[in-house]
Amino acid sequence: MSLRFLVLFFLALLPLMGAAAHSDEEAAIDRGHRGKGPNWLERMMDKSEVLAKHNVGVCITDVATGEQLYGLNAERYFTPASNMKLFSLYAGLHLLGDSLPSLRYVVRHDSLVFWGTGDPTLLHGDVPSRRQFDFLENRPEKLFYCQIPCVEPFAPGWTWDDYNYYYQPERGPFPIYGHTVRFYAKAGQAKPRIAPRDFAASVEPAPPGYRSSDHVRRAVLENRFFVLPFTKNWIDETPFRTSPELLLKLLQDTLHRSVGTAPWRLRPQDSVRTLAGLPVDSLYRRMLQVSDNFLAEQLVLMCSTKLGRDSLDTNRVIRLVTKQYLQDMPDAPQWVDGSGLSRLNLVTPRTLVALLLKLHREVPEPRLLSLLAAGGGHGTLRRVYHDASGPWFWGKTGTLTNNHNVCGYLRTKKGNLLAVSFMNNNFLQDTGDIRKEMERILKEVRERM
Repeated sequence: MSLRFLVLFFLALLPLMGAAAHSDEEAAIDRGHRGKGPNWLERMMDKSEVLAKHNVGVCITDVATGEQLYGLNAERYFTPASNMKLFSLYAGLHLLGDSLPSLRYVVRHDSLVFWGTGDPTLLHGDVPSRRQFDFLENRPEKLFYCQIPCVEPFAPGWTWDDYNYYYQPERGPFPIYGHTVRFYAKAGQAKPRIAPRDFAASVEPAPPGYRSSDHVRRAVLENRFFVLPFTKNWIDETPFRTSPELLLKLLQDTLHRSVGTAPWRLRPQDSVRTLAGLPVDSLYRRMLQVSDNFLAEQLVLMCSTKLGRDSLDTNRVIRLVTKQYLQDMPDAPQWVDGSGLSRLNLVTPRTLVALLLKLHREVPEPRLLSLLAAGGGHGTLRRVYHDASGPWFWGKTGTLTNNHNVCGYLRTKKGNLLAVSFMNNNFLQDTGDIRKEMERILKEVRERM
């Protein structure tokens, strides 16, 4: 065989060798994104028809050893929805101490000047507190409220037409009644009962031809509430538009005493005091278990009071916590708000797992698990992730239209505790189908890992 023939033969093989190498490289990359872990789990994920047409990311890590047991697109960014509340929890744990800062005030001669810290519990329907009420009601001084600079009522990336729904009240420095109006309808009655009663004059029957699938619709830019005809009992919450003027009216009507206004200005001689509010866990537990967006947003604003006294600024908290406490995350989160309502939030499954590991190291396990929703027990996981022995998953769900995620702690049959992040973005199926498939797969993880 001539040398010339060998050279030509080798040159002819080069494209095929290159294609094969390229194919092997693509396959390696594909395997890396598809899954790294037990073969049985990889097969379950590969063969799942429910998960086949949307973006899926999973990370499973042993809490005791820190070893990653399975990863699927764990390094890719997803829209986390309410999984972001775990970041807000982490901020609160590092900045707030044992109790909520309820309000701040200074005494100037015969006057008490007070302002908000973001504490959402004043006359809140689910986490009610009378600390501020009793304090202001019983002070002998004249009362003057001043409006501390605060973030906008809606965060970047929130859906504007969700303004009418209970899960998106406006943020603010001095919330009252959870920034919502509650409606209690009873069959046979012409009008629902309303709390607070201050809004009764702003409620009217929906005009003829008014169409809506909701019980109550508020006008977009004003506090006018239209009640649709009803024949059954129901309870509904609708956010109201906030303003310093409305807050002042509600405070005066509630306290039954005059409250004036004062400009926002601190003097060098002012001795600023903080009124302690409820224990922090009472807010953390409600925020995490039922995924309360309003409490999460206000939590981050309360954290802001620990970083300065000139404003309430969500971004300030995010910058500090990210820089000071989360530098060791595998992938830096894009963290925009406290609740996860914003679609601008982005995080990877392995970063959520890293946060779960940090929380477990820093918070005693019984306390940590008691704050989270529990499978078959309470909160957003009450109907899933349990068996005859009780709950085996404790965590946080995250749901927006076309997105559903869960992250938390899974106890295996062997007794091992695993940190899990399971993320689903951009699907068109019913969320219930996604939820059932996640539970089916995680049940096998519980049985076999």
